[in-house]
Amino acid sequence: MTADRPLIELRGLHRVFGDTHAVRGVSFEVGPGEVFGYIGPNGAGKTTSMRILATLDEPTAGDAYVDGLSVTEDPDRVRRRLGFMPDYYGAYRDVNVKEYLDFFARSYGLRGDDRRRALAYAMDFTGLDKLAYKPMDGLSKGMKQRLALGRTMIHDPAVMVLDEPAAGLDPRARIELREMISRLAQLGKAVLISSHILTELAAICHKIGILEQGQLLAVGSVEEISRQARPHSMITLKILSDPQAAEAWLRDRKDVEHIEQVEQRFTLRHAGDDAARADLLAAMVEYGIRVAEFRSQETSLEDLFLHVTEGRVQ
Repeated sequence: MTADRPLIELRGLHRVFGDTHAVRGVSFEVGPGEVFGYIGPNGAGKTTSMRILATLDEPTAGDAYVDGLSVTEDPDRVRRRLGFMPDYYGAYRDVNVKEYLDFFARSYGLRGDDRRRALAYAMDFTGLDKLAYKPMDGLSKGMKQRLALGRTMIHDPAVMVLDEPAAGLDPRARIELREMISRLAQLGKAVLISSHILTELAAICHKIGILEQGQLLAVGSVEEISRQARPHSMITLKILSDPQAAEAWLRDRKDVEHIEQVEQRFTLRHAGDDAARADLLAAMVEYGIRVAEFRSQETSLEDLFLHVTEGRVQ
């Protein structure tokens, strides 16, 4: 692994199934220590592109790279560097937690002390060490997701691809899973995660990719995408000094639009980033306007998703 290059790269990725163009020229990168949230409606092409990255499918055109290795030209070496957690995995009767993880450790060629250390670390990391001998078909949904995560990380991959890992989990289990994913990123792994629970992604992701009908509509941090999609922000104010004088001053500014006033409270649209908003507040105070409240309304990931997408399916 080289620190100055992405661990995940999709370059002009296409996948066609008959008349369906499931993935259309998707390109993005994920670096070490980054969590990339992959969002879109059902049928947008998320799982298809993730399966290509995991070497479970082949692209029609373009390529994907894991730690610099092509998934089409070097799939065996890619599998050593990648862990894939699908949205569904089988549970086996009469197999306990330790036996299940041990099977996958052996499948990745781990032997002797290396295998024992990998098992101990995976069970400790996921909190399954106290359930080592519990049959896996008797685990709760949350514990099964932990087990799936343990299986995905058993060979210490540089890249982890997680398809809907929080589906069906209760709030506590989702929070605990989110914390484990953040810890994996802190260890320097690149994590690609898809989810329909957008509040969870907004809390842990460094970057977001919004996909619809196989096309990547936007990519970047929530703030970057918000700035591109909505260059204006809404600000609410409470003014203690003369409201009419404050309104006249605001209307003279070129970066302020659509001012609404109800007594001492104002709502306005402002063009600019955090620094520009800070400059606006400083200018108001310098002019002598007594500001008791100054609040910028943050754009949520849900609002951004609805703004960028059109609800199209294929």
